Amino acid sequence: MVRCVVVIEIRNVWKRYVDKIVLEKVSLNVEKNEFITIVGASGCGKTTFLRMLLGEVQPCEGSIMIDADRLIPEPSADRGVVFQRYSVFPHLTVLENVLLGLELTDSRWLGRTFGRRRAHNVERASEMLERVSLDRAADNYPSELSGGMQQRLALAQTLVKAPRILLLDEPFGALDPGYRSDMHVLLLDLFRELDLTVFMITHDIAEGFSLGSRLLVFDKLRVDPHNPDLYGATITFDLPVGHHRRLDSIMDNMNVKPNQA
Repeated sequence: MVRCVVVIEIRNVWKRYVDKIVLEKVSLNVEKNEFITIVGASGCGKTTFLRMLLGEVQPCEGSIMIDADRLIPEPSADRGVVFQRYSVFPHLTVLENVLLGLELTDSRWLGRTFGRRRAHNVERASEMLERVSLDRAADNYPSELSGGMQQRLALAQTLVKAPRILLLDEPFGALDPGYRSDMHVLLLDLFRELDLTVFMITHDIAEGFSLGSRLLVFDKLRVDPHNPDLYGATITFDLPVGHHRRLDSIMDNMNVKPNQA
């Protein structure tokens, strides 16, 4: 019998601000190589949850553990993130954009390596560009790329650092349907090839079902009509997905339709 390895353990996490509660009583176990998609209404704490996994935001209560160690409250190379807005540098070529993360890691103050180390980093960056089918655009600038190509570049920037956990905040929301379909195929290929654990926020519930192995729904279990910020959201559904034959029955139970979150 194969024993599942829990990579992330979240226990009773709360996030409060001065005038509102964003998240409450969030608990979750995530195993290695799971693809977690996250849906929910705007403002229900999905991005806050992702930023807590990144280490950018700290919970007020509860704990987040990675490999049985408490999450360090700062971004780390083992967690990569891609946002909807492309995080590319317009003054650098495609290759230089991917190379930069490696160069800064090896040469923090100069931001550039030399000799064998430089050649090694260029080789790694070039291999990543080939994986995302941007090798022929290595000398182009971001302004010369389509939206889909820029999003591939943002993925390459993140994945070249070999993170174990990939965090995606609506990465395909601004893309046309054709580009989105291509990016879905690419993302699933990279997910399997690079042995990743993925968390992805999406407002397209059909996308959440088709890409993920688990789908989390964030919502409020209780609402005060006189004070909407009195209670926070939590995980209201945790569904095994990935099989299209289950889609209609699960969505009926959730009382939602495609493209609604």
